[in-house]
Amino acid sequence: MSTEPSIDLPLEESDGLTLRERKRMAARDALSGAAIRLAIDRGLENVRVEDIAAEVGVSTRTFNNYFSSKEEAICAITVRRNGRIGDLLLRRPAEEPIWEAVTNAMLEYFPMSGQPDREFITRFRLMVNNAGLHGEFLKAHAEVERVLCAAIAERTGTDPRHDIGPHLMAGAISSAIRVTMRHWLGSDTTASLSDTLRAAMAELSAGIPSLTAKSGSNGIHHHEDRRIK
Repeated sequence: MSTEPSIDLPLEESDGLTLRERKRMAARDALSGAAIRLAIDRGLENVRVEDIAAEVGVSTRTFNNYFSSKEEAICAITVRRNGRIGDLLLRRPAEEPIWEAVTNAMLEYFPMSGQPDREFITRFRLMVNNAGLHGEFLKAHAEVERVLCAAIAERTGTDPRHDIGPHLMAGAISSAIRVTMRHWLGSDTTASLSDTLRAAMAELSAGIPSLTAKSGSNGIHHHEDRRIK
């Protein structure tokens, strides 16, 4: 039995919301999930807004109340999912070093240990590589970085209006998640997503030693000078 990556969100994310807000969140998540499923099954170019609305059992007008396009609906889950890491980071023990806290927050939210089957991987890769999604993915990741930056600044007692550190770290984390997911889904690795994320964060927090260890002290690989003298 294969395991496909879940698009469901933790129930505790709705804590503190009114009933109306929870219903709106559930409707938005349902539409986003339907858009992803249909795009994977049929290909993005073969999915219409009407199809997504029908999949959830709502009108296209209702869909348009939440999203301006099918592309935005697909990418919305990126903001909700990755932005959740910021909330989990703030709940980590205060004595945890920042990189360790970030890694544990990520692993808490991406606990998947199974592997999707190869057919699913192929279909998912085709969807995320669709040129029509690139602009929305960029906007989604920019929002994720903003949310992560705020959480990192609060955790470290820094001010993102003046300090560049939270911005750099948020950008690095957002990129690490994106690259890791692309690598995990796009390669033939047998490692779990959790193990792949853990390895990526260890590399990042240590300054990517798998590359820097092969370079000279200035970070530039020194080739032997074979010029005739």
